[in-house]
Amino acid sequence: MRPLQCILRVQRSLRWEWMTSVSWLLLKTCRAHSTLPSTACPSPGQQEDGVRKDFSSRLASGPTFQHFLSASAPQEKPCSPEAEDPPPYLTVDELLGRQRKVYLETYGCQMNVNDTEIAWSILEKSGYLRTSNLQEADVILLVTCSIREKAEQTIWNRLHQLKTLKTKRPRSRVPLRIGILGIRSIMRGCDNMCSYCIVPFTRGRERSRPVASILEEVRKLSDQGLKEVTLLGQNVNSFRDSSEIQFNSAVSANLSRGFTANYKAKQGGLRFSHLLDQVSRVDPEMRIRFTSPHPKDFPDEVLQLIHERDNICKQIHLPAQSGSSRVLDAMRRGYSREAYVQLVHHIRESIPGVSLSSDFITGFCGETEEDHLQTVSLLREVQYNMGFLFAYSMRQKTRAYHRLKDDVPEEVKLRRLEELITVFREEASKANKICVGCTQLVLVEGPSKRSATDLCGRNDGNLKVIFPDAEMEDAANPGLKVRAQPGDYVLVKITSASSQTLKGHVLCRTTLKDSLAYC
Repeated sequence: MRPLQCILRVQRSLRWEWMTSVSWLLLKTCRAHSTLPSTACPSPGQQEDGVRKDFSSRLASGPTFQHFLSASAPQEKPCSPEAEDPPPYLTVDELLGRQRKVYLETYGCQMNVNDTEIAWSILEKSGYLRTSNLQEADVILLVTCSIREKAEQTIWNRLHQLKTLKTKRPRSRVPLRIGILGIRSIMRGCDNMCSYCIVPFTRGRERSRPVASILEEVRKLSDQGLKEVTLLGQNVNSFRDSSEIQFNSAVSANLSRGFTANYKAKQGGLRFSHLLDQVSRVDPEMRIRFTSPHPKDFPDEVLQLIHERDNICKQIHLPAQSGSSRVLDAMRRGYSREAYVQLVHHIRESIPGVSLSSDFITGFCGETEEDHLQTVSLLREVQYNMGFLFAYSMRQKTRAYHRLKDDVPEEVKLRRLEELITVFREEASKANKICVGCTQLVLVEGPSKRSATDLCGRNDGNLKVIFPDAEMEDAANPGLKVRAQPGDYVLVKITSASSQTLKGHVLCRTTLKDSLAYC
């Protein structure tokens, strides 16, 4: 592994931003070739400008994995007189010929990419695949494998704020801001060990940050004028601040009725309901959301708090994954279909008008046609406002990989996925049409992507709302005509609805507090 050792020595001495140096390392190692002088290990001072310029130009033009690997170059000689080891990785032709589809877990999302197993292996060998560096590794893979547009921009924005912070975990970081929206990570990792999920193996066990540091960062977002903040975590509502000061004075956790955990419950600590209560008090005009939760961690105190606080959005993500109790048991989700449906009814009774979204995986190990039809019937029964549906893809290291058989053919998975998507859209359209004729409070985000004369925003249920960019009254200053700007709250009368979007006409600009009289 002499070439890799040589590259690592050079990488550690580079002075410019770690992102560029690590990406250069990744690309150099993938090629198993180099443009470096063949006589000795390169000098950082001699190579830095050229490599950085080359990487920047490739990135600006929209890099792909093939783009970086396609350049021909003379073979690198070892850095010592000893014989060179054989290339530790596949050749360029072998790598590009594999074209195997895998899924990369990135911030809780499944992203379809090619050849990430190779890049992941290289990161692991280079020492960058440590728990504290997983976000950095995600960024490298995102950029290298050409997963672009919205995801790339979001991650780059986050990386720009994180790159100089090197505090110990759980790390207190500069809050991520995207326009008028803020994202605040409150915990990392997951203890649930669902049989299909690789998160516990890549993100580690659950680690929550202290409440005080989270509140400080939310206050900073409020001071910057942000109108919405999302509390982020792999299993956000199992939050438990067990810092030394608060540990002994807090109560134990309660689970949703009919739900169990497949790990031993941890005692003490400040729970999610306490955090949500404190965050919602920071700024009454700032909307609060949270994602992604587990259905088992919705005790009555959390639901009651969401109902009582006007600035906690009445929108809950409730991942079901399947409508079959047999499949849910194989997934180790800790609940049956009946318990899940009972929770849905309880949530709707506790929070009138709540908007529900969910995750579903079709084609899991051993899923029969009857199991699939039960998932279809759950979609029809609940009528989710939003949904995220995927075909199952086996992940190494998971319980399913070691103990179950991925026996559902790919064509069957895709057919079932299409059926779920069709049913979801039908039911979401019905659910969203209830909003027609109602007045909704909308947080303006900016111009509509499809029309220069329209504006776009989101309502309390996180549905996209489109309305004309027209003059309106300002409720705080009667008689004053204004136009909506990003960050404004406006009242919109809904005139039409689809499975994903609401449309209407704007009534007036207002505040979250004053809107309660109209909505």
